[in-house]
Amino acid sequence: MTGVRIEVRGLTRIHKLNRREIVVLDGMNATFEPGEMVAIVGQSGSGKSTLMHLLGLLDRPTRGTVTIDGRESSSMNATARAAVRNRRIGFVFQAHNLLREQSALGNVMMPVRLSGSPTSVAKARAEALLRSVGLSHRLDHLPGELSGGEQQRVALARALVMGPGLVLADEPTGNLDPETAAGVFDLMLQMNRQLGSTLIVVTHSMALAEHFPRVLRLVDGVVEGGS
Repeated sequence: MTGVRIEVRGLTRIHKLNRREIVVLDGMNATFEPGEMVAIVGQSGSGKSTLMHLLGLLDRPTRGTVTIDGRESSSMNATARAAVRNRRIGFVFQAHNLLREQSALGNVMMPVRLSGSPTSVAKARAEALLRSVGLSHRLDHLPGELSGGEQQRVALARALVMGPGLVLADEPTGNLDPETAAGVFDLMLQMNRQLGSTLIVVTHSMALAEHFPRVLRLVDGVVEGGS
């Protein structure tokens, strides 16, 4: 796995609500180097999730650019953006977003199957990742049969199964107790060191962010110290 390089220049996102303009991100500049592990800290409503959506090509900026490995996101059509998301970007969300009717194994297999790979390949990759996150004994369990921490480890395995160059985590431990949250954060860092992806995590918790080599603050739509 090779981490991606991301450059953000003048990144601005404005939402319109009842004829009012709400500036969520305001001319943000930042660079994330390949393989770097970064935590972005901000209060609720500071624009953290909006930033994740822009970096993950789930949304388009009002102004400014997001460049991934030398390619500006604005130059990509919908098909190209979807391909980059599936093959180069892994997502971990606060709410897990696991398929309730699928086992842990089935959830982690899903991205590989969607890419067109044979079921045997998908199963082998998924089993290997679930072993890596300590869930080899939970392969056939449904999400409802897993604890919150176990569900988030399944979500992490799913995010990594395609060998992404970029992993984006949006408040990945927001629904977990402090002890479980610290364990999930440590696991994310450990897995990232092994795999070499670029890891960007947004969180409101400075205590958890301090586990990361680099911490940025998102204040009033601008990342402090991000350039």
